[in-house]
Amino acid sequence: MPSIHFLDVTNRDGVQTARTGLSKFGKVMVNFYLGRLGVAQSEIGFPFLFHEVPYVRACVALGEAGAFGDLRLSGWCRAVPSDVESAVPLGLRHYNLSISTSDQMIAHKFRGKLDRIAIIEEMTASVAVARAAGAQSIGVNAEDGSRTDDGYLLEFALAAKEAGASRVRYCDTIGGDSPGRIRERFAKLASAIGIPVETHCHNDLGMAVANSVSGALGDLDAGQDAWINTCVNGIGERAGNADLLSCILAFRYGFGISDTAAIGDPVDLSWARRFGLWAAYAFGQPLPPAWPGVGRNAFAHESGIHADGALKDRANYELYDDEELGPFPADWFAREGRVVLTGEYGGKAGFRHVLGGLGVEVADGEEELVFSLVQLCASATGKPLTDDELRLIAGYPRQLALLFPGQLTPGG
Repeated sequence: MPSIHFLDVTNRDGVQTARTGLSKFGKVMVNFYLGRLGVAQSEIGFPFLFHEVPYVRACVALGEAGAFGDLRLSGWCRAVPSDVESAVPLGLRHYNLSISTSDQMIAHKFRGKLDRIAIIEEMTASVAVARAAGAQSIGVNAEDGSRTDDGYLLEFALAAKEAGASRVRYCDTIGGDSPGRIRERFAKLASAIGIPVETHCHNDLGMAVANSVSGALGDLDAGQDAWINTCVNGIGERAGNADLLSCILAFRYGFGISDTAAIGDPVDLSWARRFGLWAAYAFGQPLPPAWPGVGRNAFAHESGIHADGALKDRANYELYDDEELGPFPADWFAREGRVVLTGEYGGKAGFRHVLGGLGVEVADGEEELVFSLVQLCASATGKPLTDDELRLIAGYPRQLALLFPGQLTPGG
């Protein structure tokens, strides 16, 4: 039976959010949380960019060591063979290759450098490079797919499949699609090509989640699995991308959806609150109070009728139990009153005190390396480290050391 899968793009699309930023260590933490949530795949970044190389190598090593659970790591490349050739030596086994397909982009972005025929030639040549390197899955992205006419979109998708693509990503790049239209287009395209069509929806009209859910249902209508692109807390270019938690909740609890569509991965929402609030802290992007699931007012009641009903039975005014989303973070650095911390300028006494208080054990012979990594990661984030960050550093120091080439060695 076809099922729903989530491919999170926080570490590629989300980190491009204007007026914000995330350190490479922060990007590692995104993958950590996605793995704990049970998300199928993370688009971890741009493996052809020089400044992403140490991070990608560290993530591959962390993945092999089990730090991310069963999370699959994929790299985003332009559908240009040289991009893929640059990425291949880093060891990723999954790729998404992107190129624009609409007449708008062909005329006003490429400006004569590429036409419809050349776009398909570039895309298929890039897929061939990834296939030759032994890629386990290849997604091909039709940027501005929502403004690409049906005939050319089908031609492009069929060529991608013939070249060896596993999925075709339909990008609603400017967020102009609508639920009825996208479901119909997905069902038609997925039926014609016989592989999943992946949603990638932007939120310019406030419909990214609705469009993602509807597009996925179109895949199911065609008898194909559905793959939904998301970002934590809905971050992303301009008005953002489809929110990860909102999409999961829609398939868990949406009327007419949850009883017909099944999530195909073991999603564990007990990590949702920790992830969402960590991301708000790490990105410096506070959540709106009414944000689904993790906003401070998401389960708050004040009006007399609502308060009375909720006190009698929470199900009167709440669709699901907030405890399913896990505990609120209670990080060491956030303690009030007298507290001893560890960080960029901390010493061994504070370092040992904090890790001991958290019950975090450091493997024999690794203390110096872990201590150095705590200082470097705190320096990279520019913020006090959270409990989950400290636990990851202590658990996988040799893999995380790859983030900082030339600054330390696995021996400390």
